Amino acid sequence: MTSIIQNISKHISLTPEEEALFLSKTETRHYKAKTIIQNAGQVCREGYFVNSGLLRSFNINDNIVEHVMSFACEGWWISDMYSLLSQKPGNLFIEVMEDAEVVVLSKVNQDQLYLEIPKLERFFRILIENSLVANQERLMDNLSLTAEERFEKFCKKYPGLIQKVPQKQIASFIGVTPEFFSKMKSRMLRK
Repeated sequence: MTSIIQNISKHISLTPEEEALFLSKTETRHYKAKTIIQNAGQVCREGYFVNSGLLRSFNINDNIVEHVMSFACEGWWISDMYSLLSQKPGNLFIEVMEDAEVVVLSKVNQDQLYLEIPKLERFFRILIENSLVANQERLMDNLSLTAEERFEKFCKKYPGLIQKVPQKQIASFIGVTPEFFSKMKSRMLRK
């Protein structure tokens, strides 16, 4: 069973025929590190499931400061959800951080699959709900936790990323400058 089918089977059951139909509507692509697969300002027309590798979504503000929104490692989905769902230009870039194999599902094919396999709507609803919960939790953490607490939570949630992701991107994800992050990490190591 492929990784994406295993991912789906966590929430719904597909028959072998439905699995084959689903897979026929996807495309597997290989990307090299540092490839931008979605640009801010464009309408997002695809969702991405990571078979291997690491991706991130981020935006760049008017002061040319990057804000990391999410990371996606093996077994995770990533997209510019606002743009994909609204079909309006998005504000996120999606970058491949290390060579990756990605399963791509276009919005057109996803909508077609909803008609042909209605229970897939339940699967994607669950993904969207989980994403909404995670984003709300992160927003509340940014409002109520210290930077150290946010970093500790990041380490627990993404233990495999600490060694893979540049410190400046971890700093951006938890909402601090790279300089503050470096000092904070030194203080934490001394404790």
